[in-house]
Amino acid sequence: MTMKIGVIGAGRLGICFALLCEQAGYEVLVSDIRSGYVDDLNERKIKTNEPEVEYLLGQSKNLRATHDNREVIRECDLIYTLVPTPSLRDGSYDVSAVWQVVENIKEEMSSVANNVKNFVVGCTTNPGDCDEFKKELPDSVNVFYNPEFIAQGSIIHDLQHADMVLLGHSHRRDLDNVINDIQSLYKKIQVTRAIVCSMSLKAAEITKIAVNCFLTTKISYANMLGDALHRAGCGSEVTTVLGAIGTDERIGRKYLTWGVGYGGPCLPRDNRAFGRYLQSLEMKHNLGMVSDQINHQHGEYLVEYWEEHNTNNVPFYFDHVSYKKGTDIITESQQLRLCTDLLNKGHRVYIHDDKKVTDQIYDQMVYEYGDRVRFVDSKENITEPIFIVNL
Repeated sequence: MTMKIGVIGAGRLGICFALLCEQAGYEVLVSDIRSGYVDDLNERKIKTNEPEVEYLLGQSKNLRATHDNREVIRECDLIYTLVPTPSLRDGSYDVSAVWQVVENIKEEMSSVANNVKNFVVGCTTNPGDCDEFKKELPDSVNVFYNPEFIAQGSIIHDLQHADMVLLGHSHRRDLDNVINDIQSLYKKIQVTRAIVCSMSLKAAEITKIAVNCFLTTKISYANMLGDALHRAGCGSEVTTVLGAIGTDERIGRKYLTWGVGYGGPCLPRDNRAFGRYLQSLEMKHNLGMVSDQINHQHGEYLVEYWEEHNTNNVPFYFDHVSYKKGTDIITESQQLRLCTDLLNKGHRVYIHDDKKVTDQIYDQMVYEYGDRVRFVDSKENITEPIFIVNL
């Protein structure tokens, strides 16, 4: 009998994961609080710029959506939760949506006798949260931590080509069959073969945010060095220098380029969460906080750099202000931050981006900056000289 997969939270990541499970031959039931979105999923008509999602949804035969988490809990063997865990002001994660799922499981299990359920937390949580979830759930519910390492705009690809499957769990022999089921699921959905890294729940939670903190540290290092080279009069050799450093196999070339800095919905918040967690362990100096400071400082330098090179003081041109070109996400976008920094200094700016992006910012930016900000379909439509922002 084929295992039935439940996915509570069918957002960008949740629906991608669910569709790959369905494509791999599993029956999948997803739940989401957005009633219209659930209807659109069942009618196979959602619109998204996340690659491959619309195609896979249109091809799916064994995926169904519901508004009711309890239905997922009742019917499924392996229950993933991929609900939002937004950042709190102190940098930690708000896991109240996960706690709601925990409550749903408690309520449902109270009426089910001798029924074992496997609850897999796939969203980012604070170190120690999964242990707390486990304490609140009956013994018949096994808790796992199994987050993904993906980027918005390439979620399907990243799930299929993951380097690592991170799996946190209680080290009990009676869980071996479930662990094998989870590993088998990934073998079916992946194109490449990932390394399975198995550890305790808390260690896995630390690993998740530590991975992204290493990436932000590497990005910040490359940008710090690039800024230093420019200040030292060696700006034309930034790529050469960073390329030379990246040839060392202990370092590697990935993420070692001079760019605008890191942004988006994942790296900045994971980096700050890691820094905050280290502070809670009374570690006064940590790379999470330092990387964040360098990322901000690098943005300030880029504004000065572009101003210096815009010798004719013509309008600046951004070919996108989303956090990554090709996405409609503006969460902690460095490009948008740099654009508004230039506007705040009195410059004029032209912006080109997808309508899904400009619709999010148009009214507010025009209200704040008037005709100093212009939205265009193409730079070819601009009739005056411009300074194209790039590195």
